[in-house]
Amino acid sequence: MSGRVVSVRAGRARVMARPAWDHRAEREYTSAYIKDEVPGPVMVGPLGLDGDEQVDKANHGGPHMAVLAYGAGHYPRWREELGIEGFGHGAFGENLAVDGDDETSVCVGDRFAAGGVVVEVASPRGPCADISRRWDREDLLRRVTETGRTGWYLRVIQPGRIAVGDAVTRVAQPHPQWPVGRVFHYYTRQARDAEGLRALIALEVLSPTWREAFERRLAHPDE
Repeated sequence: MSGRVVSVRAGRARVMARPAWDHRAEREYTSAYIKDEVPGPVMVGPLGLDGDEQVDKANHGGPHMAVLAYGAGHYPRWREELGIEGFGHGAFGENLAVDGDDETSVCVGDRFAAGGVVVEVASPRGPCADISRRWDREDLLRRVTETGRTGWYLRVIQPGRIAVGDAVTRVAQPHPQWPVGRVFHYYTRQARDAEGLRALIALEVLSPTWREAFERRLAHPDE
């Protein structure tokens, strides 16, 4: 995330129709997945951007998931792979689309300054079914998981304002051995070594939810 901010987005809860392949009885659901471009600078506080909402607060939002960032460089490949012309900034429900970095170079614990804000990488984004529902592509959640092009969650260290065009500067990288993509690799069980799991559990900058997940994995490796 050492480049620039190319999109700033926030969304309100809205009622959405379930696609035909989603066979739940309730044919509508409420989500704030769709994020609209924010004109001008927006205030970013400990719980995220002004005007941004989360519906499922058990799995979204809070200080360790205050801001969702996504690498803008992924979008041309997604458009080619999915054949969806309008698949661009905001397609993954992110608050910030940024250029210059991705899951291979952004590490858990990295701190970045942009505009008046300082943020810290707390975890990868754990993709959920709303990604598939939003675009009526049942296979999209699987594709995101397999490619590791997930995005990452940020906690806010210094509140302030942020705007499109702001430079994003890495100001600290205490754990260069733990890029977001590598952490997600463990999450999907593609990496199973106990030593790595113990290192992740000890990583205090990693979101508590993720550390707890790795504790369960270490205790019950065959589940």
